[in-house]
Amino acid sequence: MSDVKIGVIGGSGLYKMDGLTNVEEISISTPFGDPSDNFIVGTLEGQRVAFLPRHGRKHSISPTELNSRANIWGMKKLGVKYIIAANACGSLREDYRPRDIVIPDQLFDRTRSRELTYYQGGVVVHMSVAEPFEPALSQILYDSVKETGGTVHMGGNFIIIEGPRFSTIGESRVFRRWGCDIIGMTTIPEAFLAREAEIAYATMAHITDYDVWHQSEEPVTVDAVIANLQANVDVAKQAIRNAVKKLAGAPNMPSHSALSTAIISSRHRADVPADTWHKLELFIAKYYQ
Repeated sequence: MSDVKIGVIGGSGLYKMDGLTNVEEISISTPFGDPSDNFIVGTLEGQRVAFLPRHGRKHSISPTELNSRANIWGMKKLGVKYIIAANACGSLREDYRPRDIVIPDQLFDRTRSRELTYYQGGVVVHMSVAEPFEPALSQILYDSVKETGGTVHMGGNFIIIEGPRFSTIGESRVFRRWGCDIIGMTTIPEAFLAREAEIAYATMAHITDYDVWHQSEEPVTVDAVIANLQANVDVAKQAIRNAVKKLAGAPNMPSHSALSTAIISSRHRADVPADTWHKLELFIAKYYQ
């Protein structure tokens, strides 16, 4: 499984990748529970790629119920070094329109009920997430979407709310005043956990609506979200294929050594409780004596 270097986490409307060959379905048991689904591993553009539907193949897992720790742990176990994520989002800007794609460069956390870190139980890590998305990988995604002819914007502050409800008008107006550009429910803690696992991570955020601040538009509905997602599925799939080709032979990125300066607790194996070591060995063993 170590030849799997690229992972794809599909969001709403993107449950599978066409064109995979030499496909195998892999069930992974993790110390953090079950991932959202089995991992589908296959060859795409000459590269071994692991695909995971974030909400499960039947979209049966709500944003708060997602076991992102298990999902990212599973990707790491497969050997993944780069994660391409896809998300649905609402726009908080007039010029970011439904069916556009945004490659965000910042995150703002408004979640309340999620496990945000792997590092507990005797191992303390203070991870730098000043740039929560890997810049080089974000550039690859931007270029890959651009090549499809789709409308894509580079950069944006992505606010993540708890969900599963949509925002009130008052909340939406406040988020705009805060300087947020797009709004969604799933990128946190996914992006932070990928950094903790030393995996480069970037996302394509697919705009489905204007949230509820835009008074000339109808309030956001599930039907509208699905319609706009389906309109972008082909663009998303082609962009992923383009990115996979660009990642062939890609060099290491800063995320791949993020733990080297983030572990503040003792780096002696004997000082780590056995249960904690069982959970974290996959990530930290190379830094411990």
